Amino acid sequence: MKDTYYEFGTAAERWDRAQLFFDAKEYVTAVRILGGLVEEAPEQIAPRLLLARAYYHSAQLRRAEAELRAVLELSPVEHYARLMLGRTLERQGREKDAAPHLRMAAAMSGDLVPGI
Repeated sequence: MKDTYYEFGTAAERWDRAQLFFDAKEYVTAVRILGGLVEEAPEQIAPRLLLARAYYHSAQLRRAEAELRAVLELSPVEHYARLMLGRTLERQGREKDAAPHLRMAAAMSGDLVPGI
């Protein structure tokens, strides 16, 4: 694909732009920007987490799952990523796979998850 204006600029400018597109529910555009940021700095959690959220909201569930697993490899105590992974697996119809992640997220946040 041809580069567009929103893929240029410093990392900070692209991060701000990605957040704007995400907030505007332009998830596919946010994915394009965030993908580049994640490639440049794969160890950073925030861009990966927002990328996973953009994948989730644009129904790219396998990609969301992969990004969430990458976040959890980097930071196993990231409870929001754990919760989101559980919800992503549920949305794929994989309730048994989701249950342990949802229980762990609930334990980490101090919340109770009914039915688990």
